[in-house]
Amino acid sequence: MTDRRTGHVLLGVNVLVLGYLPAAWQSPLLAKDSFVDPRYWEAIGRTAERGTLDAIFLADGPVLGDPAYDANPIRLEPTVNWGHVAAVTERIGLVATASTTFNDPFELAERLLSWDHLSGGRAGWNIVTTRGAAAARNFGLPDVPLRDDRYDRAAEFADVVRALWDSAETGREVRHHGELFRMQGRLRVPPSKQGRPVLLQAGGSPKGRALAGRVAEGVFSAELTRDGAVEHYRLVKRLAREHGRSPDDVKILPGLLLSLGSTEQEARRRSDELHDAGPASYSVQWLSQSIGYDASKLELDEPFPEEVLAAPADPQTFQGSMGFRESIVAQIRRTGPTVREYLKQTRYTGSGHSGFVGTPEQLADHIEDWFQAGAVDGFNLQPDVLADGLEVITDELVPILRRRGLYRHEYETDTLRGHFRAGSPSHGLG
Repeated sequence: MTDRRTGHVLLGVNVLVLGYLPAAWQSPLLAKDSFVDPRYWEAIGRTAERGTLDAIFLADGPVLGDPAYDANPIRLEPTVNWGHVAAVTERIGLVATASTTFNDPFELAERLLSWDHLSGGRAGWNIVTTRGAAAARNFGLPDVPLRDDRYDRAAEFADVVRALWDSAETGREVRHHGELFRMQGRLRVPPSKQGRPVLLQAGGSPKGRALAGRVAEGVFSAELTRDGAVEHYRLVKRLAREHGRSPDDVKILPGLLLSLGSTEQEARRRSDELHDAGPASYSVQWLSQSIGYDASKLELDEPFPEEVLAAPADPQTFQGSMGFRESIVAQIRRTGPTVREYLKQTRYTGSGHSGFVGTPEQLADHIEDWFQAGAVDGFNLQPDVLADGLEVITDELVPILRRRGLYRHEYETDTLRGHFRAGSPSHGLG
């Protein structure tokens, strides 16, 4: 294993509004309008900062979610929301997801750098491409472009945004004449305390990983096993090196779905109760969306048919996440469960992202194990119910990691890029 004696584990929390499970809204700690209540968001920011977390992440969704499997079908716009949270916090990093498929690079570069400047250099941009016809119709299109076309646009889009951020520092005009974008101009926004927002990438396709290796400073990945995570970790670090970067320049932060309790039995009971309180079709709908096949048509007490596990007939039109699908299929092939067994397993082991059900002490063991194995630089934690799950992370998990020498006792830097660079180096892995 990799012995990491300097720096610390990086910890983010993926703020899925109320929590990652659909029944999160039923928590007695929440009000009916918490998802749009400024006090709710202020509390999230302050609690995360009390635990000296590196960042909190907020997804974007340019379409109403399906309540059958989307825990948070309604979302506020991330950069506006985090701008409000920045006003009541001082150190916590704030990462917003914004799609390259339906945004304009000049407008987004200006918006993100403005937000980064006003937050004191705490902004991050999670680069994604949008999938799904429903989102496309909101922008007057019948469907999203093909997968490779979306990633080609994402790569050039990111280059234009970075060039515009350069113009804020140099004052020189950008003249870009590419395959997809043609523009001439520069930003009038001043650079931020950290220069520009931190770039993160979320996507497991070959082109998504190539983009991560070339420009990303953090990767929000989907890993279900430690061995798979080690393989992905080394791949992205190698891609960074091939682009003339240090492997330490890009941090790998898989998502981790959490249900925590004072005992393992209590945590499992909590997970079961939350799943049972949600839509009965949640697991089936989520699996269907992830693998690109209507799982309700599968025989529950039979193994998954090979034709379901095989690669999509046309990856270009596949509507799900390739990274999620790859992880799920690898897990099914390794353990060979029936469909019913797999759906039950996902209550505890995750679906797409890895899952964890247990105590804060056991979670610290898990984090330390993956970190020392060279599988991750940290985790993007996703509590089942955010209102109390974030409190447990801050008040119980973080102190355990500190006692083990895996986490800092106070902030050492005051920008998001500073937090990332203070994290433990990968010692050239890749």
